[in-house]
Amino acid sequence: MAAPQIPKTMKACVFDKNGGPIVYKEVPVPKPKSNELLIHVLYTGVCHTDLHAWKGDWPLPVKLPLIGGHEGAGVVVAMGSEVKNWKIGDFAGIKWLNGSCMSCEFCMQGAEPNCPMADLSGYTHDGSFAQYATADAVQAARIRQTTKLDEVAPILCAGVTVYKALKTADLRPGQWVAISGAGGGLGSLAIQYAKAMGLRVLAIDGGDDKAKLCTDLGAEVFVDFTKSKDIIKDVVAATHGGPHGVINVSVSERAISQSTEYVRALGKVVLVGLPAGAVCKSAVFNQVVKSIEIKGSYVGNREDTAEALDFFERGLVRSPFKVAPLSTLPDVFKQMAEGKILGRYVLDTNN
Repeated sequence: MAAPQIPKTMKACVFDKNGGPIVYKEVPVPKPKSNELLIHVLYTGVCHTDLHAWKGDWPLPVKLPLIGGHEGAGVVVAMGSEVKNWKIGDFAGIKWLNGSCMSCEFCMQGAEPNCPMADLSGYTHDGSFAQYATADAVQAARIRQTTKLDEVAPILCAGVTVYKALKTADLRPGQWVAISGAGGGLGSLAIQYAKAMGLRVLAIDGGDDKAKLCTDLGAEVFVDFTKSKDIIKDVVAATHGGPHGVINVSVSERAISQSTEYVRALGKVVLVGLPAGAVCKSAVFNQVVKSIEIKGSYVGNREDTAEALDFFERGLVRSPFKVAPLSTLPDVFKQMAEGKILGRYVLDTNN
């Protein structure tokens, strides 16, 4: 395929300081390094991490000025001189992990996200809230040519993240998993991956709209934290002794700590959501006597990404999403901060 015409400038959402104005404007198109792809981003999901990057409320320095975004789906339009096994016209995805050293102890065991030199899309590396973005060719996600790019965008972070968390929980088919924060972008996908993996799902969230969404997606039980008088008792009763595992994608510190109380003996509490400054509180007596495990689960590696995409490509998971113009990112952030989003927003970079 002949190399496409690449413009000198592109539309992007940029902020110069944390919490400052997000400006939709023309900026130069980036040039790929020798190991990078240049991807024409057509659609990009919006993740809670993007909101944290803008606020700057994590204990990890953010590149400034910054183009955020790390769920970009598009087409390869150029590549560096050292890139192999990619060609112009391939569909590619931009993930949270943009690149890693590939030589440290973590990269060597397939834990590239834990690399101390990890380069993060939309955080330390300009991301996908733009019409063009670069990604390390080794870490870029390979997307089948038949895939609808607006539908796959949320899988590149939300899907991979919850799939990895479910693997971390190490549950067997037929066991119960509780998903805290089940009505959001991550939770709605976690329900579907869990069902596809043969698990029984108890969803926790608040409101009738989220109750309907979760049960429609396959949750066997929905517990509304806004109506429950004793959420620990209700979860334990519904799962006949407590879930065998808990996936915490909620951004509530209280919800995270509650999960250590209702999980079944020998169960696993998996922490995924990252509310700023939050602490997971677990009574030592309870944790020891019940022999529960509390584990953190970060984003997936290349294998996890390929597996998560395979579930999607076989039609086993679908992200509930709305499409909006890229220029509306500030409004999407506002809705996200207020907890008003069902599922996921996907931004069209051509608007």
